[in-house]
Amino acid sequence: MQLNYKVSGDGDNVVFLLHGLFGSASNLTQLANAIEGRFRVYRIDLRNHGESFHFDTMSLSEMADDVRRLADAENVEKLALVGHSLGGKVAMQFALSNPERVSHLVVADIAPVAYKPHHNETLAALRAIDLRALKSRGEADGVLAKVESELGVRQFLLKNLARTDSGSWRWKLNLEAIAHCYDDLCQAPEGPGFDGETLFIKGELSAYIQDKHRGDIFRLFPRAELEVISETGHWLHAEKPEAFNDLVARFLDR
Repeated sequence: MQLNYKVSGDGDNVVFLLHGLFGSASNLTQLANAIEGRFRVYRIDLRNHGESFHFDTMSLSEMADDVRRLADAENVEKLALVGHSLGGKVAMQFALSNPERVSHLVVADIAPVAYKPHHNETLAALRAIDLRALKSRGEADGVLAKVESELGVRQFLLKNLARTDSGSWRWKLNLEAIAHCYDDLCQAPEGPGFDGETLFIKGELSAYIQDKHRGDIFRLFPRAELEVISETGHWLHAEKPEAFNDLVARFLDR
């Protein structure tokens, strides 16, 4: 079972980019484009996302192991990791489990803590879409609109809806596994700590990283730095890509 990925750029220094829940390898394409001139960049589909394999379980440790197996298969001994949201949790877990293999760790708008479940309505709405009877993407959008008012978020979610060769619809997401394992995804990464270069980037308007999380951040990542991108929410890499990409690039260049 190997993760699907896209690679670009050249050079000895390698960066793995990990997307968030319901996302895919394409989510961090703007960052990949910004840094591929001096890094070999892997945009990765996490398990049960994008074109990666579907599996019944998906704990943070299992997903970190998926990343490690990909690195092994690509003969990458040391790498930098950039992860957003769930991808940030997986990146943290990888660094905590394999500290000797990580040169730089960038965590975008997520903390190393357990979160209360807050995607249940979204999951229920996605699962309520009857693919056998679905006539159009607009019809699916109407179902999601009952629980998600923001068009941009619905468009993001519906990127996971694809046509089959026969013209029917399919989910790229393994919705059943994500729903079954959702409590596992809400948990905190675990390990004795990572003493390497670490950058947390927070969206000013997002509540995912709060002052009360600082103790957990510095306990596990004692060399962590925290940057805030003003007037952005949780989707900071999409809302202000130039600011986000510049922060990441300058950190990786150290």
